[in-house]
Amino acid sequence: MKFGIIKERKNPPDRRVVFAPNELTKLKQLYHEAVVEVESSDIRIFSDIQYKSMGITVTEDVSNCDVLFGVKEVPVENLIPNKAYFFFSHTIKKQPYNRKLLQAILEKNIDLYDHETIVDAHNRRLIGFGRYAGMVGVYNGIRAFGIKFELFKLPKAESLDGKEALIKHLKRITMPALKFVITGTGKVGSGAKEILDAIKIKEVTVDNYLTKNYAQAVYVQLDVLEYNKRIDGQVVDFKDFVAHPEEYVSDFEKFTKVTDIYFAGHFYATGAPMILTREMLNANDCKLKVVADISCDVNGPIACTLRSSTIADPLYGYFPLEDKEVDLFHPAAVAVMAVDNLPCEIPKDASEGFGEQFMEHVIPAFFNGDKDGILKRAKITEKGKLTERFSYLQDYVDGK
Repeated sequence: MKFGIIKERKNPPDRRVVFAPNELTKLKQLYHEAVVEVESSDIRIFSDIQYKSMGITVTEDVSNCDVLFGVKEVPVENLIPNKAYFFFSHTIKKQPYNRKLLQAILEKNIDLYDHETIVDAHNRRLIGFGRYAGMVGVYNGIRAFGIKFELFKLPKAESLDGKEALIKHLKRITMPALKFVITGTGKVGSGAKEILDAIKIKEVTVDNYLTKNYAQAVYVQLDVLEYNKRIDGQVVDFKDFVAHPEEYVSDFEKFTKVTDIYFAGHFYATGAPMILTREMLNANDCKLKVVADISCDVNGPIACTLRSSTIADPLYGYFPLEDKEVDLFHPAAVAVMAVDNLPCEIPKDASEGFGEQFMEHVIPAFFNGDKDGILKRAKITEKGKLTERFSYLQDYVDGK
């Protein structure tokens, strides 16, 4: 089995990689029959020399590899026919801008595996960059507060050397007695919690958060049924919410009345209710000053996420009264941070963590006959056709 790490060619450039040099060394030690080559890259967070120093072949041409690993979409003109590819294709939700990519993958007889489709038998995602999005999202949200109210200055996350540096800089500021709320308990929510815990922000119960005042900064992390409720008042379970999202409405308003900074780290499914509505933001007793939408679903559950922002220009103001974007320093504006590629700001940590997950959950499947069905579930295309699991994409491929 010959694995290749491809150069990232999408613009803007992404410095992340599926495997750091150390992880590739481990792969070769564990699986002696594995051959690994790395395509030369001048943008990757790990240099060619770092791979070479670990005894890994760096080459200009990976076309002799069987399986190719990347992070972002591969430009159509760079796809090598008759190969297996792993990357974030952004096609499984029928994203219009990538229809041509999926069409080309089928035409070129490529077996496509999407990092998002790597799931266990219960359809739980096994790998991703979500934890790192959560970490950077918290840092950026607190940084936004400092900028908006001219209280403290934090450097951009992308200028720092990863998670530990984020924590170090956050510890240096004098933190006001703010209240933070996180929605979501998955990988993104866990990353957000990791940073708040590391800088010693006190976690409190929902009841105390809603009713008590504190002399220090505190936070609460909410599961889906703590910020949604059934319209008929019944209290059921998470399975019911997933099966019948249309039966639910947001129960988030009580948090907007006491919260300074909101970190949105939830998973948003089709048909699920809005979480933070324009009406909530417009209410006289809404206290929200910063919304850090880490999940960044434009036209999704967070009314103030009018657009995604960029690493270069991460913040904008939202004016609830007119439902429009305004200057960040507008006195009635909520500061919005909606960067949709947050893990790119700490590419080294993100790449190392991603590779560890990939080694644990995916690589063994190539050598154990895929006994747990990891590869089978993840495969979107095979022999020029959509697999049965992803046959719902046929009308998208056909342009209908």
